[in-house]
Amino acid sequence: MQIRELPYADPGVPDVRSGTRFLLWLGRNQLGGQVKAMLWGLLLQLGIAGLPLGVGFAVQAVVDGSGGRLALAGGLIALLGVVIAVGDAMLHRVAVTNWITAAARVQQLLSRKTAELGSVLTRRVAAGEVVAVSTGDVEKIGWFVEALSRFAAAALTLVLVCVGLVVYQPALGAVVAAGVPVLALAVLPLLPRATKRADEQREKAGRATELASDTVAGLRVLRGIGGEELFLGRYRAASQEVRRAAVRSARMWALIAAVQVVLPGLLLLAVVAYGARLALDGRIAVGELVTVYGMVALTYQPLRHFEEIAMAYSFSKPSARRAARVLSLKRTTTTSDERAHTRATALGGDLYDPATGVLAPAGLLTAVVCGDPDAAGRLADRLGGHPAEPDEAHASVLLGAVPLDELPLGTARTAVLVQDKDPVLLSGTLRELLDVPSSGKIAAAQALDAAQCGDVLEALAQASVDTDGDPMRTRITERGRSLSGGQRQRLALARSLVTDPEVLVLDEPTSAVDSHTESRIAAGVARLRQGRTTVVLASSPLLLDRADRVVLVHEGQAVAVGTHRELLRTEPRYRSVVTRETDEELADLKALDDEIVDELDDELELAEAEGESA
Repeated sequence: MQIRELPYADPGVPDVRSGTRFLLWLGRNQLGGQVKAMLWGLLLQLGIAGLPLGVGFAVQAVVDGSGGRLALAGGLIALLGVVIAVGDAMLHRVAVTNWITAAARVQQLLSRKTAELGSVLTRRVAAGEVVAVSTGDVEKIGWFVEALSRFAAAALTLVLVCVGLVVYQPALGAVVAAGVPVLALAVLPLLPRATKRADEQREKAGRATELASDTVAGLRVLRGIGGEELFLGRYRAASQEVRRAAVRSARMWALIAAVQVVLPGLLLLAVVAYGARLALDGRIAVGELVTVYGMVALTYQPLRHFEEIAMAYSFSKPSARRAARVLSLKRTTTTSDERAHTRATALGGDLYDPATGVLAPAGLLTAVVCGDPDAAGRLADRLGGHPAEPDEAHASVLLGAVPLDELPLGTARTAVLVQDKDPVLLSGTLRELLDVPSSGKIAAAQALDAAQCGDVLEALAQASVDTDGDPMRTRITERGRSLSGGQRQRLALARSLVTDPEVLVLDEPTSAVDSHTESRIAAGVARLRQGRTTVVLASSPLLLDRADRVVLVHEGQAVAVGTHRELLRTEPRYRSVVTRETDEELADLKALDDEIVDELDDELELAEAEGESA
């Protein structure tokens, strides 16, 4: 896989049973790149390890006074220099490719999962954790994938060096062969503690990221209630915890690095001392001693890869565990694709949620009133085939006779479109914003008119860089930050209306607009969606009065159905939600009603008595 071929046509189905299994799955998918990097790394390491051999030949040639062998040694050193240059350049190229392609695969998987779950994702996983996984964790996972091949090349190089030294100079080679495994494994007892401290650091960093993300998301509310300093203090405390954990982690890795420096130095001293005695005794030549010394000195570099792979694994394992946790989330428990595609041909009919008892008859505008806004959001997700909790999957929402969780994601979203209470506008022109998959029956102008976007079009026309002031060609900034909350909400509503799905679910579509605009939007939506199934979760009387039927959901169950005015007269719980009356006010109102009724009864009895006396 080359970088120019990204993104992947299909990133595959990951093994998310654990973080380690996820890393192994990534490694298997990068097998070709890993083998290439290992071979180039082996060429580089052997080229470096061969330099002492050339130097030893040169030293021995000088001692023996042989010009021919000196020239040959010089040619060997020059050749090894070329090998090192080529190996280093190609290793870096292939290793970085492995890193980027692995990171891109993980990001594609995360993007696919985000698109699959939609707003439900942040109900199951904290937004800060999603941000941490898609940024820092992806980099750490890519680092491990990239370091793995270089570690394999380094380990294989050490084995070949030890075998070569035993063959080249058995006496000193045996010392090196015995010492190198000790050097490579010496840091193992320190790794569990280092890994534990690294996990603690990342856990605290993840909590700090979540706190920062939540604080930024609610900054406007915090300013309104004067809570900025409170949350700032919390973030300062969390940040200091991260700093202290990072220092503790760094101390362990510094100790491991020190061990990797000290032990090779001790081995080098032992080789020099023993080799000098052998040279004095005439058992080895000076050139052989120089060769062995150089090879032992250069083992420091491949040994550093043992430290790096340990560090990369300890950092990437929790990252892979978090990524696997996000990727393991499922929309619902699905059946086979064959069954889903068979049922997809018969889509249509009433929308029914068995868990709450909410029924939205086909072709009607149904309003749902929930006293709890969070419950309304969860209900909207359920009606779109995305239960907020996995254990809700046993009561799948039905469209006609078809459970939505048995449909492929694309089919389900084509049939039922859910507009969240806080919809997102992507950057681009207004024409691009409204250029969405649709039935083609609703024009953009009709949708914009129904959503009462006249002032939005005027504002975009004024901001247009075109001489004709075409608002459709005006660029909207990321998330619509240049627009007010009401303008963003109305543009999102227009986008949903253009789509013209079989079923449209709107969660508080007019919460950010004034009452006059809300009244016109209610009329426009009712007119444009006539004959199509529409569900509006709201508590605004202006919207509720336009609905064909209204369902009251209380404590997770549909408890009353009727028109808005019927429920106002007959259902106190409905009246308390819609009119915002408190229990005391309802009690006072009921007492007043009873008092008026008693007075009317008294007057009626008095009138009857007077009539009898007359």
